[in-house]
Amino acid sequence: MAKHRRIPAPSPTRIRLVTATAAAAALTGGLFVATAGSASAATPGVAASDADFNGDGVADVAVSASWASVSGHSKAGQISVLYGGGKHTTISQNTAGVPGSAESSDFFGADSAYGDFNNDGYDDLAVGAPGEDVGSDADGGTAAILYGSPNGLTGGKTVTDPRASAHDHFGSMLEAGDFDGDGKDDLAVATPNSATVDVLRGGTGSAYTVGAPVWSGGGDGIRNLHSGDINGDGIDDLLVNGFEKDSDVGWDANFYLPGTSSGVTANGYVKLPAGIITDVGDIDGDGDGDVVLGLSWDASSEVPGAQKGGAVLIAHGSPSGPVASGVQTIDQDTAGVPGGGETGDAFGAELDLGDINGDGHLDLVVGTPGEDLDGITNTGSATVLYGAADGSGITGAGAKFYSQDTPGVPNSNEKNDYFGTDVHIDDLDDDGRGDVVIGASGENGDNGAVYALHSNTDGSLSSSGGIYTSTLGISTSGTPLLGSNFSD
Repeated sequence: MAKHRRIPAPSPTRIRLVTATAAAAALTGGLFVATAGSASAATPGVAASDADFNGDGVADVAVSASWASVSGHSKAGQISVLYGGGKHTTISQNTAGVPGSAESSDFFGADSAYGDFNNDGYDDLAVGAPGEDVGSDADGGTAAILYGSPNGLTGGKTVTDPRASAHDHFGSMLEAGDFDGDGKDDLAVATPNSATVDVLRGGTGSAYTVGAPVWSGGGDGIRNLHSGDINGDGIDDLLVNGFEKDSDVGWDANFYLPGTSSGVTANGYVKLPAGIITDVGDIDGDGDGDVVLGLSWDASSEVPGAQKGGAVLIAHGSPSGPVASGVQTIDQDTAGVPGGGETGDAFGAELDLGDINGDGHLDLVVGTPGEDLDGITNTGSATVLYGAADGSGITGAGAKFYSQDTPGVPNSNEKNDYFGTDVHIDDLDDDGRGDVVIGASGENGDNGAVYALHSNTDGSLSSSGGIYTSTLGISTSGTPLLGSNFSD
């Protein structure tokens, strides 16, 4: 999932992200409809954290359905790109110009990352297919970069695995960032059976490796990657999550690996608490990226003060990197946060930063896909945590709770909807307030769905409809799990 450059303190004039087809626009009451002349002529109008694949100045988003069937091939995988202006395209490995071909259990779209890898002014999209058989190497895995252009994503290029004999499932985890400060985004790739990250300069160029102090083997190696400028030096840093090497208790941790003019290094790494899902943003306005961690399981035995059902942890940035001491903990038992922590809630399973109420401070949306409500198992929910009015950071005060039974949210709570599978914030209609996009991968029998909730002037979120597999032309054979991942 997600989230590649440090998010600056937001501006009320952030350009909107228009993310749906014409059919979806009708469903969502016009939220995604671009008016004539709304797009600027070039990409500088798009916020630094937003993708713009066609360079029209309006941000785009990629949504995965990595378990989708393609031409009868189960779990081949697809990814849908929702362009500003109401257009969309759904891409598989059978799409013209995309390397490879759709095969069963490729899981194309299992992870994706965007960045301008060739420095041509158009964002590109790296897409992983970790189940791909590469020659005689079963499940060797692969990744491809689809290049941006005035017409959007067009042809692609295979990302060559620099160490194919060292691991399987290449492409499982992808993260983009300018890790050497040369103005061109690089691609970090990791696999779950390794403690080593491969970094390819410019996405497909020369590669180097960096090791993280995590276990390897047995699927207990690296579990997630994320990037952002945490120390404020203008170079992206890398966050690596995995089970801590040589730990007596075996808990996982996050490790800050600083970016330098030579690339990512483990020298000067900082250990942070557990939490698979991460985001980076300047939530306190000091110019350094703060790290937000989602600890989606029972945190009570790992983090002092945390309760059952998951937690969000916040470590503030500094010129020397993240500050590991004094980490802030927010869970469903924190004052002001609705509900209460229960085993299996998965509060913090996904999260994203953005300015929802337009006050100039970053807010946080937290997915809780395992939430049980009124006896309905795993229907899911999402919670909005607001930035404090004084700019000091995220607080539980005034937090708001959303499920599919909340007025203004489409559909209704059903068993195993997993509403909150992924979450994303963007100002979809250029009104200065960030709208919230929520995935529900279990909707309609694991077909999945995406809901874009408009941020209203009274502080509420609402939408008149959703985006479904039928909207995007995704096969409903099997379990496509639309909305399981947004490319952030």
